Amino acid sequence: MRHLFSLITFSIVFCYWAYAQNGITPAPLGFDVVHSDVLQGKIDTVIYQSKTVETSRKALVYTPPGYSKERKYPVLYLLHGIGGDEKEWLRGGQPQVILDNMYAGKKVEPMIVVMPNGRAMKDDRATGNIMAPDKVQAFAAFEKDLLSDLIPFIEDTYPVIRDREHRAIAGLSMGGGQSLNFGLGNLDKFAWVGGFSSAPNTKKPEELVPDPAKAREQLKLLWISCGDNDRLLSFSKRTHDYLVTNDVPHIYYIEPGVHDFKVWENGLYMFSQLLFKPVEQSIFKKSE
Repeated sequence: MRHLFSLITFSIVFCYWAYAQNGITPAPLGFDVVHSDVLQGKIDTVIYQSKTVETSRKALVYTPPGYSKERKYPVLYLLHGIGGDEKEWLRGGQPQVILDNMYAGKKVEPMIVVMPNGRAMKDDRATGNIMAPDKVQAFAAFEKDLLSDLIPFIEDTYPVIRDREHRAIAGLSMGGGQSLNFGLGNLDKFAWVGGFSSAPNTKKPEELVPDPAKAREQLKLLWISCGDNDRLLSFSKRTHDYLVTNDVPHIYYIEPGVHDFKVWENGLYMFSQLLFKPVEQSIFKKSE
């Protein structure tokens, strides 16, 4: 137990040092508060036809301040947890406010953010027993819905850049596990992958990254973060340990906190600053 505490403490100290050296620091006070002098992006609800689920499905789409159909944008697919739906980030994390403020501070590249319902089943509401086997299975089934139905819809509807270098995926808890599973399992589709407090649905590391050399070659950024008092920390740590052993560059960020939006908002704030731009190699220093 003492060794684990020392490891976590060192990880926190290291990560704060590494980010400070590269201008990437934890979120400041007010980062998730609406400011009257900041231009605002827009959130729309879209409906796409899912051949996977054989029904129409909803997603939220954030377009940044100054959005124009005359330019093309990269895309971040941002996934929710087991008890949420496409509106969970909006209700608990206010990503549109965080990103609006970051644009005002010139901290982030203009991007479109898609918040889907990661429960790929006809009744995809977060009601009843959210741990029921069919609902848990629906989170795995979302991989096909995402790749075959949602991404093509977004790319046919919005002016986006259609290559892996301009496509990112990240999520919280169950959505963090999905992001690691789907992102690392489809490196031909995603170059930027992030898991915030990833849940037990996260595949074992050797299944996530069966070919470390390929991951090293194709990943632009792999981010893993969690609160130090989160009961799910072990799932992030086992992935981190495997990546260190196999020399796969990644950022492992442990911060004071539990399994809640305080941690996830900070994860989004820090992760999004690194997207779709060159990432300095010094950020990838080992934190073990």
